[in-house]
This record gives sequence, structure tokens and C-alpha cells, in this order.
Amino acid sequence: MPLSEIEIKALEKKGYRFAGDLKHAAAKVCHWTKKSLLNEGVCYKEKFYGIESHRCLQMSPSIPFCHQKCSFCWRDISITKTEWNEDFDEPGRIIDDCINLQRNLLCGFFGNSMADKKKLKESQDPKNAAISLAGEPMLYPRINDLISEFKRRDFTTFLVTNGMTPSKLENLETEPTQLYISLDAPNKEIYKDVCQPQISGGWERLNKSLDLLSSFECRTVLRMTCVKDYNMINPQEYADIITKSNPDFIEIKAYMYVGSSRDRLALENMPSNEDVFNFAESITELCDYEIVNSAFESRVILLS
Repeated sequence: MPLSEIEIKALEKKGYRFAGDLKHAAAKVCHWTKKSLLNEGVCYKEKFYGIESHRCLQMSPSIPFCHQKCSFCWRDISITKTEWNEDFDEPGRIIDDCINLQRNLLCGFFGNSMADKKKLKESQDPKNAAISLAGEPMLYPRINDLISEFKRRDFTTFLVTNGMTPSKLENLETEPTQLYISLDAPNKEIYKDVCQPQISGGWERLNKSLDLLSSFECRTVLRMTCVKDYNMINPQEYADIITKSNPDFIEIKAYMYVGSSRDRLALENMPSNEDVFNFAESITELCDYEIVNSAFESRVILLS
């Protein structure tokens, strides 16, 4: 079993619900899904890309598996494993269970008079899969089949990867609707300090994945998590990487002082909206991208 019973129960207390028999996949209702059902706001991904927050399924097929232990990660990185030596559940089973788990997690809203009844009904039939909840989804042995099965069910898919598996990325047969690669450092030294790779050649692997980005036909995004006093420096180096990888969009987002990251970082490491905007602007001055949108409540700037 990838996770112990104690680890599973601890994650369940945090809102995770595990799919399948082998407990490596899970769903968790996003804060913005709940907000949307009450008409109190939507995720920046709805604002930027048009997905509906109340119909978004936040899940991962690889909860405990990742090649990095990023200092800014809000997850409990003490459970992180770098190698997948266990068996695994089938993609269809994972998707079925995750949908049913989300339905169960949202059932309380049917008793809430403030909930939007139309949205609540639609939420029972999610249409976007955010494959990014925890862990590195590319480590799931059947990630290609998982994306294909979501596509067969008429889902859009937002796949987030840290770029540590360029060979798997290169051989991805079914593209997601939107492919994210995380870029959280401008150079190798800062990368090692901030992302804490658990394998050798992490920076080189990331750059190989970035080189592949322009070969994808789907929408591509670089996601940059800004940690004040750590990686919000050297805009020229970021601009050079951006120019080389040529993504459709870049999300420059503040690190948020939440979850287990509070054991590793301080509140002062969470940049303000002004910090993020100024940093984004410094990068746009050095490459052929411009600020096209922003979401104040999430402290994120969108470049294109």
C-alpha cells in the first residue's frame, strides 16, 4: 500500500477522499467549487480559460508520489515517495470513484438554502478534471489512458507536471486540454534550494520538458509560484526560459501561506498582489509577453 492507514486518515481529515482499492488516487473538493455553488466567486481558471468552477473535479492518480519536495508545497511532503513500485488501480475505476466521491462531498449543499440550485445539479456531472491535487500525475503508470478516458467521457483536462519525466511527456499519446509545467526557479542553484529534487539531474530534466512544450498542440502554460526572498529574482533568466519554451500562457502566482508549507516558510514569504504584479511586469519587459489578465483574490497574473 502506498500510504499507511494513519497517513490515509490524516489526509481524509484534510478533505481528501481516496479512490480505488490501492489508495494512491484521490479527489478533494476545491475551495472555489464551494464558493461557486454559493455564487461567492469562481476560480481564476474560470476567469482565464472558461472552465466552470462548480463542475471541476480536483483529483490526482498519484497522491504520495513526486520527485520533488518543494519548500512552498502546502501538502505534507513527509509522505512523498519517489518510486512507484506498487500495483495500481485502473483509470476507469479511479474516475468513477472520484466522481462519486465528489458527489458525496457536495451532498450537504442540497440542504443549504443559499446554494445555487442550477449549479448544484450541474455539479453532480463534472466536466473538467484538474489533474493536480497532489503528487506528480505523470508518475501514474497509465496516465495516458487516464487522460484518454476523461476525453472519452467528454471532460476537459488540465494536467500539471513538474517536468521531471520528459520521456513520458514526449510519449504522451493523448494530449490534455491544457498542459502546465511548473517553473519555480530561474537557474539550477535556486531550483535545488526551492524545489528540493529527490532525484539526480532535476534541473536538466525540467529543461528537457520545457524544450518539448512547443511540440504540443494543446494549450500550454508555464506556472510560476513566487516565494518572496527565494525565487522572485533574476527576471532575465526567467524571460530567457520563457522565450525558449514558448508557452501560450504564463501564470505568475503568489505562494500562499497555507497547509504544511507553514512548517517550512514564514508568512513574510507570501508576496502581495503588488509584489507579484511588479515581478510579472519586470519579466514582460524582457520577453515578448504581456499581462492580459489577473485575479486579485488568488494573487495571480496571466501573461500571454
